[in-house]
Amino acid sequence: MIEGEKLRKADIVTSVIIVLFGLWVCFEAFKMPMKDSWGGVMNVWYVSPALFPLIIGLMLIFLGIYLFSIAIRTVGLQTVVVTIREALREKVQRRWITEPMLRFLAIVSLLIFFVYMNIPRIDFFLSSLLFLVVFIVMFYYDDMVILRKLFTFYLVGSFLFLGYFATNLDTVATKIVEYATDILALVFIVTFSVYARMLAGDRADLRRKYRIAISVALCVPFVLCPIFKYFLLVPLPAEGMIVALMDALYYSIF
Repeated sequence: MIEGEKLRKADIVTSVIIVLFGLWVCFEAFKMPMKDSWGGVMNVWYVSPALFPLIIGLMLIFLGIYLFSIAIRTVGLQTVVVTIREALREKVQRRWITEPMLRFLAIVSLLIFFVYMNIPRIDFFLSSLLFLVVFIVMFYYDDMVILRKLFTFYLVGSFLFLGYFATNLDTVATKIVEYATDILALVFIVTFSVYARMLAGDRADLRRKYRIAISVALCVPFVLCPIFKYFLLVPLPAEGMIVALMDALYYSIF
């Protein structure tokens, strides 16, 4: 019970960070044109490139508020100020990373790698799946020890990808094996998923959370990608191996 209260207090800080980041994403998305003219034809709002980041930003805001409400119901509204004060005091007095700081670093790192490294270079379906698998599993487990291990595993893999792209190995590998980068991303997703399952061990609660997390992470890109590409006719940022399979399936049916 005490450990649960500590985690809920940490969720207060985390939820505020998520909401603020979601607001920033929406603010940046509104800088994109909602309507534009191409060849004399005016595009409607629902094919705007701002639509997807707006959906992501609004989802982050909603999830942050939901997480905040859960934490408040658990620990009470009076503890909010105390929790924030304690977090600030620990940040000043202690040199190592506190739980709220770890959660903050995990969220920011995931979003930075997702937006600036993965989306432009990896098949959009796979880059979205990677983000969702890591994000949902890490935080849904609700275990700080496991979060540290999973976050470390993700960082190692992401920095390896960063070196892979920085040295232009992706260009060389793609000339040798088609969709080489997407294959590596798929291997990373599977490896992370297997590692997360191993960390769950024989704990029934974590095994149940693992199944739910993987199911949700798979369902979201399976729904969103076809909607944006085939119904809203919005080109995906990077169309690689999985999108090519989707194209083959879609055009063989229609």
